[in-house]
Amino acid sequence: MLLGESGCGKSMTALALLRLLPDGVAHVGGTVMLDDVELFSLREREMRVVRGGKVAMIFQEPGLSLNPVMTVGEQIAEVLALHQGMRGVAALRRSVDLLDRVGIPDASRRVTEYPFQLSGGMKQRVMIAMALAGQPQLLVADEPTTALDVTIQAQVLQLLRDTQVSSGMSLLLITHDLGVVAEMANQVGVMYAGQIVEQASRDQLFSQPLHPYTRKLFAAMPDASRRSQKLAAIPGSVPPPGSITPGCRFASRCENSWSLCHEQKPEWSEMDSGHRVMCHLYPEKSNMNGVSEFARNEDLHVSPGKTTAGGEAGKLLQVSELRVHFPLRKGIMQRVSGMVKAVDGVSLEIPQGHTLALVGESGCGKTTLGKALLQLIPPTAGRVCYDGNELIGLGSRALRNQRATMQMVFQDPYASLNPKMRVAEILEEGMSALNIEKDSVARQTYIDTLLDQVGLARNSKWRYPHEFSGGQRQRVAIARALAVSPRLLICDEPTSALDVSVQAQILNLLKSLQQELNLSYLFITHNLSVVEYLAHEVCVMYLGRIVERGKAGKVLGDPKHPYTQALLSAVPRIDGSGRERIRLEGELPSSASPPQGCHFAPRCAYAMDRCRAEYPPEKLHTSDHKVNCFLLEESPG
Repeated sequence: MLLGESGCGKSMTALALLRLLPDGVAHVGGTVMLDDVELFSLREREMRVVRGGKVAMIFQEPGLSLNPVMTVGEQIAEVLALHQGMRGVAALRRSVDLLDRVGIPDASRRVTEYPFQLSGGMKQRVMIAMALAGQPQLLVADEPTTALDVTIQAQVLQLLRDTQVSSGMSLLLITHDLGVVAEMANQVGVMYAGQIVEQASRDQLFSQPLHPYTRKLFAAMPDASRRSQKLAAIPGSVPPPGSITPGCRFASRCENSWSLCHEQKPEWSEMDSGHRVMCHLYPEKSNMNGVSEFARNEDLHVSPGKTTAGGEAGKLLQVSELRVHFPLRKGIMQRVSGMVKAVDGVSLEIPQGHTLALVGESGCGKTTLGKALLQLIPPTAGRVCYDGNELIGLGSRALRNQRATMQMVFQDPYASLNPKMRVAEILEEGMSALNIEKDSVARQTYIDTLLDQVGLARNSKWRYPHEFSGGQRQRVAIARALAVSPRLLICDEPTSALDVSVQAQILNLLKSLQQELNLSYLFITHNLSVVEYLAHEVCVMYLGRIVERGKAGKVLGDPKHPYTQALLSAVPRIDGSGRERIRLEGELPSSASPPQGCHFAPRCAYAMDRCRAEYPPEKLHTSDHKVNCFLLEESPG
């Protein structure tokens, strides 16, 4: 398994193994041996037989890797024809069998569908089916679970494990998620700036990480035990290939570096049982008794910081029975034939200075709810009371004034920032629209203060979005939201695809801003470790409705709804303390035709006849923990 931040060379290494290097990138040295055959010595015609046959690859983004104008079956059949000589009816049967093998329901129908008709998890499974079609000896999986829900991630990882056991193939898994490493790895290579800096077995790496970079990755992981601490974010970013200097490539970001680290490249130091590290802090030949004082004594936890305010506070946002329904139209006259109930009767409250986390699978209505609160999507029914003012039904002028104190941070900052505008223009745009600061000079001064707040250099305001890293772009997006002095931030998956170190920077920033400015957050996410670290309260959403809510410690520590239990059981834990895996049957139902009764009943192992007939009312488990489930009546407390 390859572990490391974005930009460290993991994906480029995988592409090099298959000789798929992009234009302008050349192989200049080294060998790749597969069954005693040097792959770089093969002609391209011979290499085509290897690709997909002996070595297959699952790419990070299935939506971009699948051909949008070919059916799923046709794309699998291409692989079968090239590497198995299988065509026609035989190829169709094998395609259906492969889709069934990777857990896609109703495979005989899905084989005729196009990629846009499939969910993200199903597209990833199609990619796995295509990779398995050639019966490879080695499968290279490049971030196969990035940005997937925890339940879909667990399904994909289990599928890879089962396939490996049944076929005996080798697996090279590329990831930046330490939880995935803990669950999947036998051996781990930690990569930084194009080099492997530590190699170890999974148990060795998790019991005694040695390289400063590896240790910082562990210290950057959020969880409940670090709620009162500032996460150990790694300053700076991975150096681009053209700027690499002599010496240790991590030296400029390492707090333990000294002059030798900047002058001389470290050699490999061999520890007990094959644990190797490339660092000047260790002797070249050693065992664990000779490990430096740094490795034995450095505490992985950073020094405690202030705990975010969590006492009683006034209700800044109160939402009651909010509904957002979208009409389904068909025919020439576009008559309404049904409704998509994206949000279906949601009620919640957010006190001033608190964080409410909204969790659930993709498609459950989390983002739609966030946009409806800001009136970016018109609600169908219900009430949204912000700071004592009802928002639904407000005129455009009055609503515009209210929006100045409510802002949204979107999931993908690259898509939400105008690529043709400099940062200064992006930040000033909202200020000008809402008449914040009297003139351009005063606004530029305020922009400098904003950049200081989010940890960006003041001169970066003259750069364009593409000149920043992913974490820096997210900081720009947060600065844009802060530019109009909001009291409520709706954060829609702001850390979903970020490295653990960059995620730590963003979480530290959000927590410090909450302390300084008394901000309230609605934090939409599927990353439950982030929820444990940041949230005061949690709402679990399923198919447009809240099914469980309460204090974060109560909901995550003692979940009562079967859906919440399944979500938590799917989270990979680096300490091995995860719950027994609860497998959810089937896919999330369509919100256009939700099941009768409890929406979760068709996937629930405990469903009763009553569950299929009526929707369960909200029940109090404790004063600060509520659940919509009939099981609570069966076993109170």
